[in-house]
This record gives sequence, C-alpha cells and structure tokens, in this order.
Amino acid sequence: MDLSSLAVILQAALSPNPQERKAAEESLNQYQYTPQHLVRLLQIIVDGNCDLAVRQVASIHFKNFIGKNWAPHEPGEQQKISPTDKAAVRDYLLEFIVRVPSLLRVQLGECLKTIINADYPEHWPALLTWVKCHLQDQQVYGALYVLRILSRKYEFKSEDERTPVYLIIDEAFPPLLNIFNRLVQIPSPTIEIAELIKLICKIFWSSIYLEVPKQLFDPNVFNAWMVLFLAMLERPVPTEGQPTDPEQRKSWEWWKVKKWTVHIMNRLYTRFGDPKLLKPENKPFAQMFQKHYAGKILECHLNLLNVIRQGGYLPDRVTNLVLQYLSSSISKSNTYQLLKPQLDIVLFEIIFPLMCFNDNDEKLWREDPHEYVRKGYDIIEDLYSPRTASIDFITELVRKRGKENLQKFLTFIVEVYRRYDEAAPGYKPYRQKDGALLAVGALCDKLKQTEPYKSQLEQMLVQHVFPEFRSQVGHLRAKAAWVAGQYASINFADQRNFSAALHSVVAGLRDPELPVRVDSVFALRSFVEACKVCPLVLTDLNEIRPILPQLLDEFFKLMNEVENEDLVFTLETIVDKFGEEMAPYALGLCQNLAAAFWKCMQSAEAEEDLDESGALAAVGCLRAISTILESVSRLPHLFPQVEPILLPIMQRMLTTDGQEVFEEVLEIVSYMTYFSETISLEMWSLWPLMINALDDWAIDFFENILVPLDNYISRSTEHFLTCKEPDYQQSLFKVLSSVMTDKNIEDHDIEPAPKLIEAVLQNCKGRVDQWVEPYLRITIDRLRRTEKKYLKDLLIEVIANALYYNPHLTLNILQKLAVATEVFNLWFHMLQEVKKSGQKANFRREHDKKVCILGLTSLLSLPSELLPEESLRQIFRAVLDLLVAYKEQVAETAKNNEDEDDDMDAWKTDDDEEEEDDSDKEMGVDTEDGDEVDSQRLHKLATQVHAGDEDDDSDDDFSDDEEFQSPIDNVDPFVFFSEIMKVMSVSDLRRFQILTQSLDFHYQAVANAVAHHAEERRVEIEKEKAEKAASGVVGKQ
Repeated sequence: MDLSSLAVILQAALSPNPQERKAAEESLNQYQYTPQHLVRLLQIIVDGNCDLAVRQVASIHFKNFIGKNWAPHEPGEQQKISPTDKAAVRDYLLEFIVRVPSLLRVQLGECLKTIINADYPEHWPALLTWVKCHLQDQQVYGALYVLRILSRKYEFKSEDERTPVYLIIDEAFPPLLNIFNRLVQIPSPTIEIAELIKLICKIFWSSIYLEVPKQLFDPNVFNAWMVLFLAMLERPVPTEGQPTDPEQRKSWEWWKVKKWTVHIMNRLYTRFGDPKLLKPENKPFAQMFQKHYAGKILECHLNLLNVIRQGGYLPDRVTNLVLQYLSSSISKSNTYQLLKPQLDIVLFEIIFPLMCFNDNDEKLWREDPHEYVRKGYDIIEDLYSPRTASIDFITELVRKRGKENLQKFLTFIVEVYRRYDEAAPGYKPYRQKDGALLAVGALCDKLKQTEPYKSQLEQMLVQHVFPEFRSQVGHLRAKAAWVAGQYASINFADQRNFSAALHSVVAGLRDPELPVRVDSVFALRSFVEACKVCPLVLTDLNEIRPILPQLLDEFFKLMNEVENEDLVFTLETIVDKFGEEMAPYALGLCQNLAAAFWKCMQSAEAEEDLDESGALAAVGCLRAISTILESVSRLPHLFPQVEPILLPIMQRMLTTDGQEVFEEVLEIVSYMTYFSETISLEMWSLWPLMINALDDWAIDFFENILVPLDNYISRSTEHFLTCKEPDYQQSLFKVLSSVMTDKNIEDHDIEPAPKLIEAVLQNCKGRVDQWVEPYLRITIDRLRRTEKKYLKDLLIEVIANALYYNPHLTLNILQKLAVATEVFNLWFHMLQEVKKSGQKANFRREHDKKVCILGLTSLLSLPSELLPEESLRQIFRAVLDLLVAYKEQVAETAKNNEDEDDDMDAWKTDDDEEEEDDSDKEMGVDTEDGDEVDSQRLHKLATQVHAGDEDDDSDDDFSDDEEFQSPIDNVDPFVFFSEIMKVMSVSDLRRFQILTQSLDFHYQAVANAVAHHAEERRVEIEKEKAEKAASGVVGKQ
C-alpha cells in the first residue's frame, strides 16, 4: 500500500460514520504485517504537511503495533517484523523524534522505550555511539531524550544486569557534564533550557538510583556534578513566565528542575550518605558526602522553606521532599547541629502552619467532600503532601531528639489551646486548633509511653478534644473523632469519659458533613478494639448493642457514598467482636456488602481499571463477608439463606475476572462448603471453575483451592462419586496429573496435590479402585524427581494411604509397575534418616506418622505368599518405631497445650508491662544511634536465619497443619495395629510367632509396651463413646 492510500485509510479511521471507521480499522489490521507498512506509517507521522489528526492516528496505531510485535513474547515465537523494517524504523525514530510535535513525541517515545528495552545493546550496539555523537552537535535535545530512555532501562536493574550502564556512563557522562555546565552558566535561561536541564537530572537520577557509579567516586568528578546541582538548588526559580493556574504552575519546567534536583540530593544523602548503611568499600564516599555536602544541601533546603515562611510559592512535592531531607538530618549529629539554631523557626513558623487546616482544604471540603476524604486516606497522596512530611518530621524529632524538643513543642501546642479557649466565638483560631489536634494525634505513640504525659492524656482529651465533638466547625468535629480514636486504647480513670467519647463518635456517624462521618467510622473501630482488649470497659459494648441496626444502616449509607477499605475494616471489627450476636443481621450485611462489591466492580469496568482505593474496598467487602460467615459458623441454617446472594460473586470471581480477589473468594467458598449442613448443587457448579482456573493460571493459589475441593470430597462424598455430568473424579485426576507431571512447576507449589489424593483415598474407601493405579503412577513419577523433603513425605503418604485403602490392590499395582522394591527402600530410608540434631528428618507431623502407621500396618494383614518373612519383619519393626514416636509426639503436644493455657493465665496486664518499661520510656531518652541499634538487631537476626539455612535443622520444608480434619481422625493407630496382630495370631499363628519371637530384647519391650498402650486406648475410647452417648441422651431430655 502506497503512502497516499494509507493516508486515506487513516483519515477514514477518524470518520464519524461507524461503518467507515470499522472498514478502515479492518484495512489497517489487514496490511499491518506487510513489508514496509511500519516504515510508511512512520513517514506519515513525521510528515509536517499531513493533517495532525491523521498523524496522531498513525502514531497510536504504530505504537500499539510496536508494543505487541517488536519482540516475541513467548519462546520460539516467530518474528513478525523483518530485520530490514526494524533497521529502518530505528533510524527514522532517532532522526525525527525531536522534530515532531510533543503530542506525537509521547507516542514515539513509548515506541523507542519498547525498542531499546528489547534491542539494546545486543541488536542495537550503535545507539550509544549515536547518542555520544549528538551530545556534541546541534541535536543535543534528541540525544538527551534518547539517553534518558536508555538510562531508565537500567534504573532498577540488579548488579548483575547493570553492566551496560557502566559503558553508558563512561561514554556519555563527560559530555553530559560539559552540557550541564554550559546550561547553568547561561545568564537568562529560557524554558527550553529548563527542559534540557530536567532531562540531565533525570538521566543522572536513573544512573545513581541503586548505586553510585564508580566513575563518580572520583572526588573531582563528583564535586563537578555537585557544584552544578547546588547551583540549581540555590538559584531562585524565574518569576517571568510562571503560570498563574496552580496545576500548571507546579508542572512548569523550572519547578520540575527544582523538584528533580531536590530528589537527587535526597537520594544521594539517604541511600549513599550514611556510612552505617553501606558496605565497607563505600564508606569513604559516605564520609566525604557527610563532610562536604550534607550541610550545604541542608542550608539550601532551609532557604527553600523560608520561601513558604515569607508567603512565597513552593510546590507541594518540593516541600515534601525538602522536609524528608530534614527528617533524615535529625539522627546525624553534624546535620542536626546545623539544623538546631533554626529549629524553632522551622518548627513553629514552617512545620506547624503546614499542619494546619488551610484555604485549599476549606475549598475542597466545601466543593468536593468525597475528594477531600479520598485525599485524606490515600497513601499515594502522602508522597506529595507537605502535611504528611511535616508530621513525619515531628514524629522523627521527638523519637530521636525528644529530650530537648518534646516539652518545647507541647508547650507550644498548649499555648495554641489556651489562645483558642480564650478567644470569643467567631474569633477563635479554628485552623490552628485543627493543627494542634493533628499534632497531638500524630504523637500518640510517644505520648502514650512517656511520663509525665501519659498520665495527663485523659485530662487533655476531656479538656481540649472532646468539646470539639460539638463544634460548629466541621473540620474540628472530624479531627476530634480522629484524635479520640488515636487514644481510645488508653486506660481511662473515669469510664464515663470513655463512654461519652464513644457516644460522640457514634453520633458522628449521622453528622451532616461527609468527612466527619468517615472519620467517626474509623474512630469507632478503635473504640470497639479497645473494648475487646480492656475487660474493664466491656460493658460499653452494651451501649452499642441496642443501636446495632441503626449503626449498620449508617455504615452502608457511607459505603454507598465512599469506596474505602477502612470502612469495611471497621465493620469487620464490629462483626468479629459481636460474633453470633450478628446472626439477625447476617443476611442484610451480606446483601449490602455484596451490593458494595458489585458497585466497586462496575466502577472498575466503567473506568477500565480498578484504582487502589476501589480495589482495596472490593477486597475489604469480601473479607467482611468471610468474617460474617465465620461469626455465624455454628448456625448452619443461615448459610442456605446467604448462598443466593454470594453465589453470583463466587461464580464470576472464580474466573479470570476475579484474579485480583481470587484468594478472598476462595475463602468464602471454603466457609460455604464447610459450615453448610449440605453442599447444594448450585455450590457444586463452582467446582469446574476452580479446576479450570488451577489448570490454566491459578497454580499460585493451589493451597487456597485445596480447602474447598477437600470440603466437596469429604462433605459431599456421594455426589462426588456418583455424578457423571460433570465427572468430578475425572476432572480432579486430570488437573492433578497435569500439575504433578509438569516439570516447570516447583515442588512447593505441588504440595496440595498429594493432599487431595489423600482426601479421595480416605473419604472414598472401597469405591475408587479404578483410580488407585493412575494416582500411584503420577505419584511415583513425581517422587523420582522431587527434591523438597516435605513433598517427598506427602508423596510417600499417598502410597501409605493407598495401602490403607486396599493393601492387596496397592501392592499388586506397585509390583505390576516394577517399583515395589524401589518405593519401600526409599520409604524405610526416609524413616531412618536423621538430622544433625538427632531428630528424625522426615514425617514430622503427627498426621504423617499416623498415615505411615496405617499404611504399613495394613500390609501386615496380607497373606504370607504376598509378603516374604524378611519384608514382614522390616515392616513390623518400622511400625513399632513409628508408634513409639507418635505416642511421644502426642504427649508432647498435649503438654505444650497445657503450658500455653498456663501462660495465658499468667499474662500480665498492660499496666504491668508499661510500668516495667517506664525506665526506657521517660522523655529523657535521646539517641542518634537508635537506628544503628535496630540495624544491629536485624543483622543478628539475619545471621541467625542464615545459620539456620546452612544447617539441615531448618524448618523451611515443614508445614504444620495438624488441625485439619480427615476420616482417619477416629482411627486409633495403636488399636488398629493391635487388631491386625490379633487377626494374624488367629489366622496364621506360625507366622505370628516367627514375627514376635525374632525380635531382639529392645523390640520385644517396645511391642509389649505398644500392646499395653493399645488396651489403654481401647478402654479410653469406649469410655469417651459412653460419655458422648450419655450427654446426647441428657441433651434430648
């Protein structure tokens, strides 16, 4: 297709007529793989005489095609673009990327990024030469633009992948430094100069993000760069040309230069300027940085903050970054000494005003309260917020330098309170009071631990916080709720104060202002949690009980207004606390949560993406549903009532649509299949969805899928066995076979597979003979190439379960497959294997030992012609050893449980613990070495972990899941063994005598002890049955 014909088709793609647009798109798709098509598209994009809209359509089509087809996505996939076209595209891009308008440059830049990531350096070695050449001629902007993309490729690469970046720095940094130097010297720089400097900053940032390149360890080279960065820090941003619109102003190129310069200084200081955090060979660099540059940067940053103090403009992101640097300076003695003379000005004239409610807050509160709430609880917003950085600075200051600063700062806050209290209504400094409340709330952890303040907290709350629940100013009501929540866990001397605060928070749920209602919900969570941990105030929950219905209504009204996961967390806390008392509301709760979940999903579909707050809210809804199901788990009649509400969620979210919430949905399925009296046919419709997901993409969730699949098999066995459409037995084998034979799946990911085979063999005893051989085949195949100890245990236990299922059938299959000797040799070797500590290396759970006992004991029931005497003796001794080990482990578990109960009784109160720790929590504790102590502790822990890795006593391959239920729970291994031996003594006395008389003294003693314990267990079991039967009769009466 020639250029003119292609231009006509692209023009048609802009047609308002849907048929014309569709025809154009089909033509583009038809010709996209033809030779020279990409090159012609690129020619249209760079043709200045062509209509800009057509060029834009061409650029989008070009970018999408490059993204999908430049490099193969799968191994062995064929190249879809010829080498000739690729070479032409690379050359065209380099030549024209700076000549096209910025609207098109964005698209071509994305293409260039895709190509560089795929081709450099192996398939495009000349790229760096092109960059170096054009850094020294008239195409500096193009060279910088390309170099920025090239350097960003290696920004996050690990050390072994960073080799190409060293050559980039060697070749490009010397001319880059010269360009930077010339640009900084220009007396009246234009906005184009700012864009060039910004590119240089971003190139430098990407190059030093993970490590300082060795070339910069040269003091002269590094100083040359630092002189220029410090010049940019000190130089005021030009006033001429600054936009007046706030959004445009913060994105103005000169302010971006300032932001990137501050960013780089912070990175160098926090990552490479602390000798304590670096390897020994890098410590001289850090010491040099601390000595020559840290103080100078601090001085520049303080000058920048002074602009705010004088009423000037500084973008929020720059302010945030500057305050981050100041926070990092607190723990270093040299920078703190420089900061100290100006600390009062920083604290009271810069930091505190930033913490106060301001004009922007007022405007947002009034015009868009939903956005006000979103910004207030958005973690991403915190990265840009001067207020968050101010709080962090105060927190770090009182943590590291509290002795000389905490009292001073609190005195200032008290003075704010005094001025507020003394001012007449209408003239009160409401915004300053808001900032003071924020400060006190932010310092809660320190104040709750530090005397004399912690004993004065209740008085402070009653005098300065609780009255604001009735304030005429909305943001103070919201702040009062938030601060009350921060301190809900303190021990109130007067419980009436706790109750009054709780009532005020509950009343806040009905406040006319949305932010007040939201903050009240979050505070309520803290109060409910405080009730949970403090026995003295449990009665306060009685005040919530009567209003639970209204409370829940307010919750769901808020959830309809705001998508926020913290709302759901509060609901979870209430449900968890009230437990079965929530039963009357369970149906309504699930209905509302399901509706809220669907609302989140519909918002996501409308926006083609689920933002972070929406995603967390959706997850929160599902978690809350799980909490409700767990709270009513002893009321199985409720589950059929909620099933129709939850089934559509489970059906939709067990497909690829639900990958983001898959784990939460599986938890709901697990509850529904476990606590319901029966599993409905509608719930069985979920089985194929989980099997398909596991077979296709959900191997990482296998452990989660295991639980509901086990529930289906164990709690609805008859349907599992008899239903043929679909055939659940066949589908289960198919997916387990696929997983276990896949050599690309790690051992750890396969562990649930043998557990499911065990579920089939134990629950379907005598009814799945046709599946024993297929399951044994895939088990033995995987066993031969398994390295992980725990998986080996599980695979051997499949064989043990098969023997317990039917020893005659299983042994015949093992002999038919010619693996019997191999399997039993491995099994007995694993039983004998010990670790350095002397402990057994394998079959470490009680359940592991029990399964082995039942499997091997089942072999003893076989006739003599199937089991030679030598094999019989070996199995007999192995069973005796296992029974002894099992008995010891059961006794140890029982003792540990008793000890845990004793420990629970001996727990100290919170007050006792706090009093013990008071010596460490007085306000006079100041240390700049706190981080170093933490670092030493972490290093010690890391060393211990590493030592554990080197020793084969590591528990990494041990999974403790003793609490799961199985059909063998009611089978006592001692009684089972004893009965098998009794049968042998009757049916084959000669064999029984040979077996018992061939034992040495040790094993004879063990056999006698086992027989004695078996009789004890038989008596205990009969007694337990009688007691259970008696209690059932009493219950009926």
